[in-house]
Amino acid sequence: MAAWRRLYPFASRELLIDGLRCHYVDEGRGRPLLLVHGNPTWSFYWRSLLNGLSDAYRLVAPDQIGCGLSEKPPRSRYPYTLRRRINDLCRLIEQLDLNSITLVAHDWGGAVGMGAAVEMPERFERFVLMNTAAFPAQRCPWRIRVCRTPLLGPLAVQGLNLFARAALVMATARRAGLPPDVRDGLLAPYDSWRHRAAIYHFVRDIPLSPRHESYAALARIASRLRQFENRPFCFFWGMRDWCFTPWFLDQWLARFPRAVVHRFDDAGHYVLEDASERVVPALRAFLQSEQPGNAAIEPKPAASP
Repeated sequence: MAAWRRLYPFASRELLIDGLRCHYVDEGRGRPLLLVHGNPTWSFYWRSLLNGLSDAYRLVAPDQIGCGLSEKPPRSRYPYTLRRRINDLCRLIEQLDLNSITLVAHDWGGAVGMGAAVEMPERFERFVLMNTAAFPAQRCPWRIRVCRTPLLGPLAVQGLNLFARAALVMATARRAGLPPDVRDGLLAPYDSWRHRAAIYHFVRDIPLSPRHESYAALARIASRLRQFENRPFCFFWGMRDWCFTPWFLDQWLARFPRAVVHRFDDAGHYVLEDASERVVPALRAFLQSEQPGNAAIEPKPAASP
């Protein structure tokens, strides 16, 4: 058995979404937490929450189509667009009949998850967001812009796996880097050109201008966020994120000023890899509270490992 599998001992489940196999983990009982990953991760990223909160809550962690252990169709069978991913998540919610959902989302999972919430707001109760966005922004690091180019992008992302491999170093603030079994786990499903199609198309689907095919979908989400202003929000933010920088957190707080906020000065984009031992108890406390916070909560930064 590969070492990373010992970190991911959860039972695999599957359902069909428009004829495509969607893998998900479903652990614990209680009010549901819907964990929506981004790019280039998968449900493995949520293992600390799956282990740490399943005693009191039901945690549902799907692998988005093309990611993790889900089916990885070619572009000819699946468009890899924001609108389609929102539709996929809505279908999963309906099939599992999830209600009173706490959305927990990271990276591009924020746009997908909030997109589903906009489509079915009656099913969502609370929101926990980590280094993410769900509104248009033209801020895009040059490293990611390079990966969007038609020729170099597929070669670098799908051929050489540079996007996922670079994230192992650049998305963490750990001086020693991620442990080998964690690195292997994050990379495991993305072992060939074909299996890395979603990573490339996620990058290509970032809408940086109104001309992009996913811009309208993202703008629609942003225009409907205000309907949740009286719902509890909690943000966990790695402040050393060079992609979803603190500027994005400020944009969220302008919309939801009563949110509970946890800023981690010693964590990067992969905030759960850098600070899970602090995130899990803080998240449990938020879930046990009955009212949204009225002031930001600032954890004391710990030294980076």
